[in-house]
Amino acid sequence: MTLLTAKDNKIIKNTVKLKKSAKHRRKEGLFIAEGVRICMDAMLSKASIEVFFVTEAAMQRNNEEYLKLSGYCAKTYMVTPELFSHISDTQTPQGFLCVVKTLDKSCQFDTIKVNGKMIALDQMQDPNNLGTVLRSAEAFGIDGIILSGDCCDIYSPKVVRGSMGAVFRIPFLICDSIESFLRANPQIESFAAVVDKNATPVTSLSFPSPCAVVIGNEGNGLSASTIEACTHSITIPMNGKAESLNASVAASVLIWEMTK
Repeated sequence: MTLLTAKDNKIIKNTVKLKKSAKHRRKEGLFIAEGVRICMDAMLSKASIEVFFVTEAAMQRNNEEYLKLSGYCAKTYMVTPELFSHISDTQTPQGFLCVVKTLDKSCQFDTIKVNGKMIALDQMQDPNNLGTVLRSAEAFGIDGIILSGDCCDIYSPKVVRGSMGAVFRIPFLICDSIESFLRANPQIESFAAVVDKNATPVTSLSFPSPCAVVIGNEGNGLSASTIEACTHSITIPMNGKAESLNASVAASVLIWEMTK
């Protein structure tokens, strides 16, 4: 195993770019997964791991996981704690970080469109929200996620970490726009989540298959054209004084209603 100590090493410099830049992640077809559990999830999901970085202390502390990952990954490098902090995206690094090939889930998703229940995210911008939605969707058994092309990057380190490994397990599809996706797939019954007392309460519905519940931007919700492309408009009944819910909280409530 090779020890890396220099920040100007090309492998280190490329990893830092993957951490910081969605454009670089798309260009390279790579992203980072950090933390013992997330790295193990990547391996158990049979993702292709190009590089595994580990500190000596983390190797000793998590020796069983280290042996499994180092045997699975294409290349393993030991790095100093200072260098690991340089490539890490967390304030308290665990000493495990993998560089992973982007995931091709298009074939999985094509089968879901026949009879699955899906969440569609339109212009969701907060990586923490997206990570939470992925985690909730995977936990409650949603079949797949549709993302508009102007959502935040699903391969952002914050999304990957916030999803708690769900990004490796749940099928997802990135499309140009949710509106165009729905118009191209009229067999999918679609439900626009809106803040409107005149919309159908989600608690009164049974969700058919295939179907998609569409959730909009954190600040602006769904556009009029996206709502028009949906089959129905639905709302979450609220008795308190709050006008709306956080996007990831609303998504979690809707996911529960879809799958209960």
